[in-house]
Amino acid sequence: MREVILDTETTGLDPAAGHRVVEIGCVELINCIPTGREWHCHLNPERDVPHAAYEVHGLSFEFLSTKPRFHDLADEMLVFIEGAMLVMHNAPFDFAFLNAELDRLSRPLLRWDRVVDTLALARRRHPGSPCSLDALCKRYGVDLSERDKHGALLDCKLLASVYVELVGGHQARLEFAAEAAQAALLHTIAEGARPRPSPLAPRLTLEERLAHEAFVASLGEGALWRPVLAVLVS
Repeated sequence: MREVILDTETTGLDPAAGHRVVEIGCVELINCIPTGREWHCHLNPERDVPHAAYEVHGLSFEFLSTKPRFHDLADEMLVFIEGAMLVMHNAPFDFAFLNAELDRLSRPLLRWDRVVDTLALARRRHPGSPCSLDALCKRYGVDLSERDKHGALLDCKLLASVYVELVGGHQARLEFAAEAAQAALLHTIAEGARPRPSPLAPRLTLEERLAHEAFVASLGEGALWRPVLAVLVS
């Protein structure tokens, strides 16, 4: 199953108040395993970045003012996430912001039935416990040393590790590995054993070989080992 971990950074908390997306990160998973495929961008929000937002993600308007606008990269993003379930932490937040951006372009909106909210998953699995991304990383032993401020791509990578734990992904990986090993074995059996390009060097010593020949000779003319030994000697 293909899933995409997705995270955004924004200029504020409410797209209806004119706040915009300034960063998008995406990390692809197949069967809960990161494939190494990522998509990431910084965006010019076409408005100021309030100090409170800057304190969260460290992205200034000066830095963002030279970046592409959302409409420049919308197609790239949609191609990357096409057909995948979208995994987000506090999904209603990112979902609302992305759909607000798409709505400005009169583009089809994301559907909620394609979304997995890891915050909701965590609250069901750990009722009454803190379920922020930081708290979940600490619970599951995920390294937070690089997380000085929020960043969309880094947060996606952290969330990927957390998501595996939330859905029992370690067990899923073990089952997937076992299925892959079984498939490889069946493939080998179906194809048949392939001859070695060169024979293995014999590991018998001369003394062991002579002792074996003497033993076979003692079995008599009708011994089944005789034709085998004749082939080995030749």
